[in-house]
Amino acid sequence: MKTIMITAPSSNTGKTVVTLGIIKEIKNRGFNVSAFKTGPDFIDRKYIGIASGKVASNLDMHLMGKEGLEESLGMNNGDFGVIEGAMGYFDGIYNTYENSSYDISKELDIPSILIYSPKGEMFSAIPKIKGMVDFSQNRIKGIIFNKTSEFMYKLLKEQVENHINIEVLGFLPLDESLNIESRNLGLLQADENLELDKLIIKAGNMVEDTIDINRIIEISKDIIVNKQSYSKKRNIKVAIAYDNAFNFYYEENIKLLEEQCNIEYFSPLNDNYLPETDLIYIGGGYPELFLDQLSKNKQMIMSIRDYVEAGGYLYAEGGGLMYLVDTIEDYPMCGIFSGKSTMTDRLQRFGYVNISLEEDCILGKAGVRLTGQEFHRSIINSDERQILQITKPKSKRKWKCGYSYKNALGIYQHINFLGNKEALDYLLSKIEKDVN
Repeated sequence: MKTIMITAPSSNTGKTVVTLGIIKEIKNRGFNVSAFKTGPDFIDRKYIGIASGKVASNLDMHLMGKEGLEESLGMNNGDFGVIEGAMGYFDGIYNTYENSSYDISKELDIPSILIYSPKGEMFSAIPKIKGMVDFSQNRIKGIIFNKTSEFMYKLLKEQVENHINIEVLGFLPLDESLNIESRNLGLLQADENLELDKLIIKAGNMVEDTIDINRIIEISKDIIVNKQSYSKKRNIKVAIAYDNAFNFYYEENIKLLEEQCNIEYFSPLNDNYLPETDLIYIGGGYPELFLDQLSKNKQMIMSIRDYVEAGGYLYAEGGGLMYLVDTIEDYPMCGIFSGKSTMTDRLQRFGYVNISLEEDCILGKAGVRLTGQEFHRSIINSDERQILQITKPKSKRKWKCGYSYKNALGIYQHINFLGNKEALDYLLSKIEKDVN
């Protein structure tokens, strides 16, 4: 698969829009484009997935490990892979470049294109770009200027070519209509942006006019991707909650489950009953935006309660955990775990975490270590015992989280099972033993 990474010095440079346009125009040249997003983000990935015409995947060293990176590429194989880098190219865990887009491009040996948006500067942009190019050890193969006039672009292009041994591949002019509205996880959810298709088409047309797409295709590198296959199909039925309230899932988790189990989707918002299942999986999302509808769906709430009381297996993350406590903002919810969830006006937890199981649960025995990420503004007040020890990488910060009842587990952290396959195998093997 020919592959390129699109990156930038920092967030808020407009690289998502540039990436959308590049994906659109590579696709217009007849390529089956697969889109990827570095880091743990759920939402940017949705945008680039819509542009490519299929669900995008994540690439994350902390969540997946190197083998997981390669397997994620294999799961979403195509003719051409476009990877959008998260944050700045060198921004990794804590104050390092570990797990940064640069780190991933180095591990996978993928060339990168740097999107640079000059702001209140002229020649000062040149040493900044040169520093990034030099530090990248020749990973950065081209520059695209963004949010700038054609006149400014020509001046900058001349100086880059005079002082830096790198190609300038074009520019995108400033256009306020290409802005993507902000939302509390970083970007408005893709399926909420009714103008998204128009935005992608417009971005593609502008990219076609002012950026050398053919040269980007030439710069990209063929990499070998191998898709792991599972010869054994488990006799397990999995019900995945998926609707406007719950839709934050790593695509890799879905594909791992699809390859090994029989998958069915249900909606806590709109369905009255659970499908027949051996495992319920409730991911993150925005349950706080649908409190009345979730709370009024008493039949679904009772269906989930009865299922758990009967010993059914349930795994919930993030917003899924919120749905399982007694209330969210005083709206009655499932009450699997006692406690009240309330929203705050600031982030409570953000970033990568390491997870240690302090008690046996459906993901493993006490002492098992997992990796994950956490991002939420809500808090849960509960007197229930918490069974996970959470620590921040490269930090002494730690706290407790996670609630377990019978065969139900609810945690705030999001886990990618490509990097935690032992936990998924433990869960599925335990279910298989019980139900068969």
